Amino acid sequence: MGRALELAHSAALAGEVPVGAVLINGDGLEVAAASNLVEARKDGTAHAELLVLQEASRKLGLWRLTDCTLYVTKEPCAMCAGAIVNCRVGALIFGASDPRMGAAGGALDVTGFPGMLHRTPVRKGVLEEECAAVLREFFRNRRNAVAERSVDAGECKSEVDSAG
Repeated sequence: MGRALELAHSAALAGEVPVGAVLINGDGLEVAAASNLVEARKDGTAHAELLVLQEASRKLGLWRLTDCTLYVTKEPCAMCAGAIVNCRVGALIFGASDPRMGAAGGALDVTGFPGMLHRTPVRKGVLEEECAAVLREFFRNRRNAVAERSVDAGECKSEVDSAG
């Protein structure tokens, strides 16, 4: 999870929602790692989890990743949880829960849904506080930047109005 946290920090510095993901094989070796690239690629599907699953499948020449464990800093969304199940990932370990959008037991439980052909075992809360802190800081900074732009725009508007 430490490596996933490093990736999340890098994503935040690049202006991406700070999510990092790392896939480890049965021997404990890193197969693939990524952070969100939604903004960089202008692609709403460029989530860290999907990028890691795609890279791992290319490297291993397999789409069934049953011998692998996926570490993610934030609970996967429905899209990513569906991909995790479809790729038959052996286990999912995540840090921060997402009660609004999470699909590994948070808002939904795609990874454990009884009707699925595969259910992915999930362990949540690993380095939870550290993972949550990266997200909180990122969104706090984003809100502050928006507020500052609003204040600056308001000052400009009032100057224009008074110069009228």
